[in-house]
Formats: sequence, structure tokens, C-alpha cells
Amino acid sequence: MAPIQQLKNLVSGKRVNTTSSPPYLLSLRSSNTFIIGTICVAVFTDLFLYGIIVPVIPRALEERAGVPQKDVQKWVSILLAVYGGALLVGSPLSGWWADRSSSRRLPLLLGLFALGGSTVMLCLANTIVLFIMGRVLQGLAAAVVWTVGTALLVDTVGQNSIGEVLGWTSVSMAVAILLAPLLGGLVYERAGYYSVYYMSFSLIALDIILRVFLVEKKIARKWTVTQPAVSESALAVGETTDSTQEKDHEVQENSRGPVITNTNNSHIPEDEPIPRSRGLPPVFTLLASRRLLTALWGCIVQGSLMTAFDSVVPLFVMDTFGWNSTGAGVVFLCITIPSFASPYIGHLADTHGPRWLSVLGFLIVIPFWILLRLVTHNTLGQKALFCVLLTLIGVGLCLVMPPLMAEITYVVEAKEKERPGRFGATGAYAQAYGLFIAAFAAGSLIGPVWAGYVNDAAGWGTMSWSLAVFSFFGAVPCLFYTGGDLWAENAKTGKERAVGRPVSMEGDEEARVGSNG
Repeated sequence: MAPIQQLKNLVSGKRVNTTSSPPYLLSLRSSNTFIIGTICVAVFTDLFLYGIIVPVIPRALEERAGVPQKDVQKWVSILLAVYGGALLVGSPLSGWWADRSSSRRLPLLLGLFALGGSTVMLCLANTIVLFIMGRVLQGLAAAVVWTVGTALLVDTVGQNSIGEVLGWTSVSMAVAILLAPLLGGLVYERAGYYSVYYMSFSLIALDIILRVFLVEKKIARKWTVTQPAVSESALAVGETTDSTQEKDHEVQENSRGPVITNTNNSHIPEDEPIPRSRGLPPVFTLLASRRLLTALWGCIVQGSLMTAFDSVVPLFVMDTFGWNSTGAGVVFLCITIPSFASPYIGHLADTHGPRWLSVLGFLIVIPFWILLRLVTHNTLGQKALFCVLLTLIGVGLCLVMPPLMAEITYVVEAKEKERPGRFGATGAYAQAYGLFIAAFAAGSLIGPVWAGYVNDAAGWGTMSWSLAVFSFFGAVPCLFYTGGDLWAENAKTGKERAVGRPVSMEGDEEARVGSNG
């Protein structure tokens, strides 16, 4: 094969014709481990570029954009909120596009190039307008990464393990949030403004390599045999025996997302076109679910509580404790270290359901938010108290996100089981996670503005107890609807969670599907 054709296969990952050779290292590039790792790196890159400027931007606004010191808090909050606004607008659109695209990888690559462009713009910005434009483009790029990336994970591993896998993305989030402010502040203090962005460009280069090499499962199956061996006559007429169905289910569990079943419990191969039901667009069908709306509300609250720190903590520790940008970055360790337990939290959601984890997470942070108002002056004891309270808040928030992210997958599965094919051949995972990202973006829009303006207008103490009240209102809907109605027995297994309640008899499953949606 000509070198140009080989290069084309390497970059595209598609089978040009029946005689084309498979892409190099196909089994590795399409493996669960490589795909999950690539998405985790993509999430890490996005949040690293978001967080690296958190300790830098107050100084940059003063020194590069000429913002008066008294207005820095306002513009920090605005820039954080602008990012959330762009994420809010871009996420549903990204989900709609991804569910209609023949490839998940193409949107991921385009999102990465947009992320690189936004980084260049922020690096060179010397006016407020350029800073705002850079944050808008960064938010739009993040919408693509999150929406398409999470949908690709569901395509890859299915729903039975999605909580644990999404837990690994939470670890990527934690590492990025942990390292970005720390390295951003340290490099800015030691090597200057532009050196902060040199790190960013290096990370983008690594991300480009991984995303180019990624091959989706559905593309890889064009070169590999995923069906178990059956008789020639069965292959000729497309028949599937009961034993073949069982083996086929095991193969597909490891090679792609969850299979779609019809009322006769027969499998619909991914390569066969699935008729799409006429009616409302998928996004409206999803929004009609109490479970999904509850998960989205929980994401708004969790996102608000998490990002509220970004606008107030750096300036608070600088003003109260006299810390520099490095210290302002290091203190975020307290919030993010608990997130390393996210895969285990996701595993618990997969095995025991998402309700009680999310409710517990929202409730246990309430007293610690209130106690933050006790931190008012510069002593060793006050510094220790501040760090302990941040850590305990981080523990509580860590319990919330993996279960709610997994719940979104369960809702899509329940809706699909209710009426097979209603979302078409490509499903609605990207649109569902587009709604999730939009909800988190709404939180990242609310949190910094809420914390920043309440802190300015009424003080640190009022800001802390007001966020405690907000956390309570996150717990209440999760108690009643997450994982199914509270008054119904909580589902445990992956199959049961997909329909919102336990299934006592296999034959009764389809009759009960969607009753809790």
C-alpha cells in the first residue's frame, strides 16, 4: 500500500474499501484502556487549561489589562462565569452534533483545535475584551470535549460499569484541578507569565497525538470479527440461536456500549439500521424524565459549590493569610485530593444505586460550609481550620458527581428499553451528556458569581452559609427521584437501574419499563 494511503488510514481510522489494510496497532488503539485513557487525558487537558490561570489571572488583569485592584474580584468572577456561559450554550449543540456524526473522534479533534486557539488568545490577551473572547472559546471547546468524550465512554463500556469508568474521569478532573492552580502559581512566580502557557501548549500536543491515534469500537469492528462463530446456514439467513445470543451479549459487553433489546429480547446489531420513532426530538424525551431533571439539578448544585471556590479562595487567602499565587494554588489540594476516591464511588453507584451516595454528599457538606465563616484572621490555627474544612467539603462533593453522571446513562437506557429505536441508530448519549455538561456549566456560571458578589456585598460569613443552604436544596430532589421513586424499592443491578426499579421476573421487565422515568 502506498505511504499516502497508509498515512490516511492512520489519521482517519476508517476503512476506505474492502481491500484496505487495518490501521496500525488497531487492537491497542481501539481497546477499552486506550479509549478511556484518551478521554481522561482530554478531560485533564481541558480542566488543566481552565484552572492554570485561576491563580494567575488576578495579577494578569492588573498588570496586562490595567484593571484597578478594587475591580479585580469583579472581573475574575465575570471571566469564570463567561466560561460557564459558553459551556452552557455549547453543550447541547455539541451533543446534537455528535449524535448525528458518523464519528465521535472528529468532534473531539475539532474541539481540541478550538481549545488550542483559546489558549493562544488568552496567552496574548492584553485587554479585557481579549480575555473574555478567550474564555468564551475555551468554554465552547470544553463543551465538545465533555459531551462527546462521555458519550464515547458509554459507547465503549456500556452501562454496567459506567459509574466506575466515569469515576476515572473524575480522577482526571481532580488531578487537573489539583495541579493546574499549583503549577500555574508556581511557574508564574518563578518563570513568568508566558512560561505558564508553554506548559499548556505541550499538553495540547500530547492530546493531539492521542486523539489522532484513537479508533472507535464501531470503526475497529469493520476489520475484526466480533460475532462468535455460528453455522454457515445461520449466517446466510441471519438467524441467531439462543446460545449465540448469550455469547454475543458477552462479546458486546466488552467491545461496545450496551445492546438494545426489543420486546422479544433479541439483539439488534449495531451495524443494522434501527428505525427511529417519529415524535419529539430526543432532548425533549429526555427532559420529560423526573430522574434526568433531578440528576441535572444535582449537577447544577454540585457545579456551583465546586466552582464557587475559584472566584473567592485565591483572593481570600491572599488578603487574610498574606499568601502569594503559589499558596493560593496549593490550597486547592485540600478540595481535590478526595476526588481520587471517585472510581470507588462510581463502583458503589454501579452496585448499590446512586440515590444515597448523592444525598449523603450534599448533606454532609452543609455544616462545613457554615463553619467556614469562623475563618477570619491570620493565625496558624485558622489556617489549619480552613484547610480541614476545605478537605471535608471536598469529600462530600466527591460523593455526588460520579453517581449523578452514571444516573444519566441509566435514564437513557430506560427510555430506550421503553421504546427500542426511539433515539435512532446512534442513540442519545451525547445529547444526554450535553444536558449534563450544560447543567454543570450553569453551576460554574452560578457558583463564581454567587460567591464573588455575595462575598463583596455581605462578607465571607454570609457567602458560606448561603452556599450551605443551596447544598440542602440539592439533596432533597435526589432523595425522592434519583435511581427511581423513593417509594419504590431502590434498584441495585445495572439492568434494574436502567428501568428504575428491581425486576423480579424477566418476563415482566418490559411491561414495567419507564414507569419511573
